[in-house]
Amino acid sequence: MPMEIVAADIGGTHARFARARIGDGCVLSLSDIITLRTADYPRFDLAWDDYQRRCGGKLPSVAAIAVAGPVTADGMVRFTNNGWVIDPASFHQSIGVCQHQIINDFAAVAQAVAHADTADFIHLAGPDRELPQAGVISIIGPGTGLGVAQLWRHEAGYRVQPTEGGHMDFAPIDAVEAALVTRLRERHGRVSVERVVAGPGLAAIYETLAAQRGQTVAIRDDTALWAAGIAGEDDLAAAAVDRFCQSLGSVSGDLVLAHGACALVLAGGVGLRLLNKLPRSGFAERFQAKGRFGAMMAAVPVKLMIHPQPGLFGAAAGFAQAHRG
Repeated sequence: MPMEIVAADIGGTHARFARARIGDGCVLSLSDIITLRTADYPRFDLAWDDYQRRCGGKLPSVAAIAVAGPVTADGMVRFTNNGWVIDPASFHQSIGVCQHQIINDFAAVAQAVAHADTADFIHLAGPDRELPQAGVISIIGPGTGLGVAQLWRHEAGYRVQPTEGGHMDFAPIDAVEAALVTRLRERHGRVSVERVVAGPGLAAIYETLAAQRGQTVAIRDDTALWAAGIAGEDDLAAAAVDRFCQSLGSVSGDLVLAHGACALVLAGGVGLRLLNKLPRSGFAERFQAKGRFGAMMAAVPVKLMIHPQPGLFGAAAGFAQAHRG
């Protein structure tokens, strides 16, 4: 019997909400999709209340929530890139939810990959074939942070494994990246991969390239810098975007090796912005540049997921799978 739930996708910058109809382990529809800025709300329940107000009425008392951070054994969520804390023990009183499921945001994206149609993917590199129906698929998504998950398909179905792969150490492979790591280490101490290949990393790449060219540049807003680089309006910003894509290729290849994966899916807002840049940026060459494993990496299909709401869709799909009758 189909049922209606609220799906939520809570990241470092945005909180997305929708009503979802689910049935027989699948998502039948998403509607009333509303995106809010997390910075505009001091607490999760206030954002929920605003979503309910915008929907103009009472919401379902069942929720599937994807969160950008680890989910602890007691269900408490402390976000990596915003100041919210979610306590599911308070849901009934604070937001009127009686039944819920909370999963990591990239576990949700992996659920979306498992359920998405072929048309929701664009080929980026490697052999142009559909995602395999057996084996491990690595999923990586640069956004405010860097999400990483695994999807393991097998004859009995599939399993999803969320990870915190975005917090692995970044390994520079040339002088530019070595200078970048030095700059970031001065600011942060330890340099994780998401310091480089998540959205905010572009500014550090831009500043590093400017220093190497002997140029003085003003600190720019992240959004404006990305727009200028992708549009080619600023040669230095465009070079920084290409360098971002190359570093993303290296990190993606490392994760495929670590996961023993037979395919890679890129997802997330930054990936969609780079749709027209990735194929000619050097991403594929760096993805494959793994020494003795270069030939193996060249045989790995790489896809970009273009589903407009993978977090919402995946949160609802995960709930539908867990509660199928």
